[in-house]
Amino acid sequence: MPNQNRVAIAVAPNGGRRTKADHPALPITPGELADVAAASLEAGAAMIHVHVRDRDGRHLLDVEAYRAATAAIRASVGDRLVLQITSEALGLYRPEEQMRVVLETRPEAVSLALREFVPGPTHDAAFASFLETLRVEKVTPQIILYTPEEASYLAALAGRGLIPFDNLPVLYVLGRYTVGQTSRPADLLPFLAPSIPAARHWMVCAFGDQEVASVTAAALLGGHARVGFENNLFLPDGTLASGNQDLVVATRLAVEACGLTLADADALRSQWSDA
Repeated sequence: MPNQNRVAIAVAPNGGRRTKADHPALPITPGELADVAAASLEAGAAMIHVHVRDRDGRHLLDVEAYRAATAAIRASVGDRLVLQITSEALGLYRPEEQMRVVLETRPEAVSLALREFVPGPTHDAAFASFLETLRVEKVTPQIILYTPEEASYLAALAGRGLIPFDNLPVLYVLGRYTVGQTSRPADLLPFLAPSIPAARHWMVCAFGDQEVASVTAAALLGGHARVGFENNLFLPDGTLASGNQDLVVATRLAVEACGLTLADADALRSQWSDA
């Protein structure tokens, strides 16, 4: 049964791979991220998911770069958006390096790909210790899950007492390894199968021009939505979005057309408060 919480829209405006060659409005600098944050907030977003880049535009995990981006975004929107950084490795960083950057940055929230931090059972204890430190430091983790099997593994870790959160937020990634890296609403169903342990707070991101349809399906089933240029550049009608805010608007209109209401940043924080 869908939960009664309001639907949060997160914007993921840049990711670690795309450049301005893909879209001239893709934000790279702190100032550009701040502008996107303001436009996305006005469009209906409750959260921004931030990647930073080096001087050559390449993916970066760096404390000072995160502090600069965070300062610019906060100067633009204050606390009216939950600010989540990524810890994505992109094949460049080891788990211990990812953990160090997160702990030194001390963001409000961070996304953690389970397969990067726990590539095998020997990493279970280190991951559990890292999560405990995040709990103490009041950093909200969101666990990225690419497959239902990963959701089951996360539940198994919780069953062994290795997850120090009662309401650990997760992000289901739809279609990451499909042909052409496109997503469909039906890609969500395996994550919600009766055999897969249910997460209390879950969000969905999707690839391609059915992004809005996919996250709206998630909202109808009790989840939350993440959209943006990290995964998709196109509106539901197949036309190129002019900016990230267009994708937030399209999602807001679809969600509201279904009779659902949006969460603002404080409502999202409240939903996460028992995490």
